[in-house]
Formats: sequence, structure tokens, C-alpha cells
Amino acid sequence: MTPVTERIRQSLVHLHMARALETLDQTLGRLERGDISAIEAIDELLAEELSLREGRRIGVALRTARLMPIKTLESFDFSFQPSLERNRIMAIAQLEFIGRAEVVHFLGPPGTGKSHLATAIGVAAVKAGRSVYRCTLAELIEALARAEREGRLAEKIRFYARAALLIVDEIGYLPITSGGANLFFQLVNARYEKGSMILTSNRGFAEWGDVFGDPVVATALLDRLLHHAIVVQIEGASYRLRQHADLVPEHTRAHANLTPPPLPKRRGRPPRRETDDQGPG
Repeated sequence: MTPVTERIRQSLVHLHMARALETLDQTLGRLERGDISAIEAIDELLAEELSLREGRRIGVALRTARLMPIKTLESFDFSFQPSLERNRIMAIAQLEFIGRAEVVHFLGPPGTGKSHLATAIGVAAVKAGRSVYRCTLAELIEALARAEREGRLAEKIRFYARAALLIVDEIGYLPITSGGANLFFQLVNARYEKGSMILTSNRGFAEWGDVFGDPVVATALLDRLLHHAIVVQIEGASYRLRQHADLVPEHTRAHANLTPPPLPKRRGRPPRRETDDQGPG
């Protein structure tokens, strides 16, 4: 080993460039054989180190965002849900809606891929360097209620409002008290026109009064959540039960009525842009 090589090795150690150090001998060997130039060798070492660090960043961010296990759009079976337009979903995954602080709604019966799509888009956002947090509506309201009891509600709302993208899953699966609905409204109001959201629900908007136990709060929620919105409705059978469809009762397989109602009329200010879609996706 030459003195220069040893100095490079020690420099990599002090700079905590573990992956570059690991591949140094191999890269130098290729350089000595003339397979690559000196500039290419430097580029290769830096690329290896950057790849390792980016992988670590993404791994930590995915765990912090609660996006494990990872779901991707590549692993989603679009052929099983013909009501979905693949190009439309891929366009949403370009993440421009995050910059516009829009809300994406995935509506459909249980098992049709709503959570998979929401998680996959969240994963894409993390890889793009955006801050993301995912939870179910029940988990969210439980955390807000606990914070309210402990006198930390404002702090907790700031926590949930901080992420560039907040994913709230499973709206409509469990009943919500009017107190819980009010807490959710406070968070939605804090994020309104400031932060983007993805919501998944097995219930149509017309049923949100029942879901939240308060038609007035439900209307106020929809007023904000549909002002700048992209609505994707999924129609079809459960992907999880596709291999056992003959064992599922007919009434369970029937599609839920998920047609969204007309958008609430707003006063005082014109909408920033037209809603992307209000009908079936």
C-alpha cells in the first residue's frame, strides 16, 4: 500500500465514509488496470457512499413516517382493479399535489387497494425528500384526545401539521365521537391550504355525518377537505379476498355507494383551482 493510498484510507475513516472505504481497493484496482480514469474513480467512490447514505436516510424516514411495511406502485395489481386509471395514479405519484397543498381522497370498499396506494405514494414522497407521516383516523384521534387531557393539544396539532404530507387511513371503519370529530377538525383546519393530505375511506362523503357523529362538523370538514381535492373512487372486489371470493357472502361483496356529493359552496373567496375530479375514478 502506497503512502497516498493510506492517506486516502485514513481520510475516508475520519470522514465516516464507510461504503467508500469498503470499495476503495476494488476501485483502485480498476484504476490501475486502466478500466477507469482517475475522475471516474473519484465519481465511483462518491456515488457508492452517497447511495449508502441515501438508503439509510430513506430507511429512517420510512420508519419515522410509519410507512412500514413498504408498498410500491410497481407492486400494485392494476389489472385487478380496472376502475382505476393507472396513468392517473402515476400522475398523482409525481407529487405535484403536495406543493399545491391538495387533499387526495381514495374511496372504495374494503380491500380494494386504498391503503396500498396511499402508502405507495407516501413512500415515493419520502424518496423525493418530503416529510411524511401516516396513521389511521382512530390512532390520530386517540393521540389528540390524550394530548388534550394532558394539556398538550396545541403541541400535538403542530406535530401533525408539520409533515408536508399527512396520510390518514381507514376513515369510516370505526365510529367517532363528536369530541373526536372536533379534534380532527382542528387538525384539518390547521393544515388547510398549508399542508397536503391523503385520506382513505370506505364510506361516501354523504355518510360522513354518521361517521363523525355530527353532521355539522362533517360538513365543516368536507368544506376544507374538498376545496382543493383529487377524488379517486375505486370500484371492485377485495384484492385480499380474491382467492376466496366464493366463500364471501354476496351481500359482503356488493359495492358500497361511494358517490361523492356536490362540493360545498364557499363564500368570500374563489377557489384556487378546479377540483381534479368529483366522480368515480
